[in-house]
Formats: sequence, structure tokens, C-alpha cells
Amino acid sequence: MAGAELRVGVIGCGRWAGWAHLPGWTRDERCQVVAVCDRDEGLVLAAADRFGVADAFTDHRRVIERDDVDVIDVVTGDEEHFTLTMAALEAGKHVLCEKPVAHDYRDTLRARDLAASKGLGTKVGFTFRYSPAVRYMKELVKNGELGDLYYITSQRVNLGKVRQDENALWSFAPHDLSVILHLLEDEPMDVAARGSAFLQGGVEDVVFLHLRFPGGRMAHVHVSWLDPHKLRQFTLVGSRKMVVFDDMEASEKIRVYDKGVDRGNQFVSYSDALTVRSGDIVLPRISLQEPLRIECQHFVDCIRERRTPLTDGEGGLAVVRVLAAAQASLEAGGAPISVRPQTAETR
Repeated sequence: MAGAELRVGVIGCGRWAGWAHLPGWTRDERCQVVAVCDRDEGLVLAAADRFGVADAFTDHRRVIERDDVDVIDVVTGDEEHFTLTMAALEAGKHVLCEKPVAHDYRDTLRARDLAASKGLGTKVGFTFRYSPAVRYMKELVKNGELGDLYYITSQRVNLGKVRQDENALWSFAPHDLSVILHLLEDEPMDVAARGSAFLQGGVEDVVFLHLRFPGGRMAHVHVSWLDPHKLRQFTLVGSRKMVVFDDMEASEKIRVYDKGVDRGNQFVSYSDALTVRSGDIVLPRISLQEPLRIECQHFVDCIRERRTPLTDGEGGLAVVRVLAAAQASLEAGGAPISVRPQTAETR
């Protein structure tokens, strides 16, 4: 398939999701979007016209069942992700599905196993993982530039769309959790989550998560659609240096702080041996390439070269494990809930 053109069908043409994905495919000369689908006829016709797609449908089966479609891009609401992903895999299509594939671990596992049994590529749409800034932070961690990574905090908040079908945890936290697991290369031992539903009973508008990792490392995640600020920010604190990634910055997205606390070698009390160090602040040049475009190009590369995507089904499972534990903690009033791989008995 190395020299063939990939034919793509996009299901879901919402103004934010589908319209954001379509340029990623149409700007890649190795791809051709042959069909788009959305229940809203006006929306799908507008998308087809805007991006030069020949066929537009309101029934997803008209896209999935086509013989001239190699890849299905699922960009619908969460409640349809699993059903559409399974239908596309059953039809022998590679699938890129927006996060999460399912809210249930067993369903996520079924999708992963079906793709593996059919030799198909699947990729979960954790778009933030493809940000050049996240790749830069990963290199800093990998190369030991930060020293021992102590903890990570993230904020994904704004005064935005209030959802009724999912809470802020499931709507916002998957992106940040995917990045945190990627940076720490581990899954948490447990997670504690507290939140409140101020606007709608039973649908939390704001959630705070605390994750404990092996070796004493920690992460804290704050998500909300009821906040005066629009923030997309990560802070990494290491033994040698610290990093702040602010995705709302137009150009200076990463700041590396040569700050920390050094331990002296003198035979004095422990507190007296600690010295605060404050050095330079480095603003590295970070590519401003659109993560969604990188994501689509990466999936094309993986399909053509039979490689495993960076955010594959296994990574999707890890994030759903944490989300499921966090949801259980929310329902238990913030009690810590263990996060562990599911055994055969619990599948």
C-alpha cells in the first residue's frame, strides 16, 4: 500500500470537530476524502462544498459500506463512537476515532481486539499528543533535562459549551491524561476525583483529579467549562528544571525554568542544606504546525508503513482505565480508587 492513495470517509461534520479534521485529510496529497456524513443535511452539504468532497450523506452506512473507502474518521458525539468504530472495523476499514472510543473499558477492549484480529489500524484522537510542544516536553523528560520528574499539573478550563450528555471529566480530561501518561510512561496507582454540578444535576461542570504514580510522583488535573479564564496549560516540576506549556500563547508556548532546590553536602541540618536556585528562563522555538494535521499525516504514515500509531488502542485503554476510576471516585465522594489493568475475570 506504500504508493497507493488512501480514500477517507469522514462521519461527523460538526463545526468544531469535523470541520477541523477535514483540512488534515484534504491537505495531504496521499489522501482523498471521498465521502462525508452528518445527520444535519445542511451541515454535511456545506462541508462537502467547502472541502471539495464529491459525496455527502446523512446515513453513516452509506459511507462505511462503500468499497472505495479505506479509512473511516469518526468525529461524532461520544455516544456514537463505539458503535461506529465497530461497524467500520467489521467492514474492514482503518479507523481514526475521536476520544474516547467508549466510556466502558470492556467496549474499548473489544474495539482494540477486533482491529487486531483483522489487521486494521486504529487510532484514538488524542490530538494534544501531536502538539510540537508536547513532543518537546517529552524530549526534555527523556533526556533527563528536568532531572527527576516530581509532579505534573494541568488545567483545561474555560467558560464554554455546557454539555448535557457527558460531564467535564469525560469531555476535557482525556487529552490531559493522555499527555500525562505519555510523559511519565506509567499508569497511576490510584486516582481521587471531586467535582460539582452547579448548572445541571448529575453533570459535573468542574472536576479536580489527583493521581498517584509509582515512585512518589503525582499529577493534578483541573477541568471545567465554568471558569472565567480559557486555559490549556501544563506545568512539569523536576529536580533540576521546571517547564510551563501554555497552549493559549500565540508563539512562546514553552518556558523552561532553570529553577530548583539544591541539597548541599555540608554536615548541617537538613533544612539548612537546602538552597533555592533561580537561573535562566529559556523560551525555545516551537513549531506552530497544527496538531490535527500532524495527527492525520501520522495515521497515514502508520497505515502505509504498517506501524503502530502513537495513540493506538492500547493507549486508549489506559486513558479509559483512569477515567473509569476517576468517575467511580466522583461517585464515591472523592475516595481514592485503584487503577489497574483489567483481568480476564473483569472483562
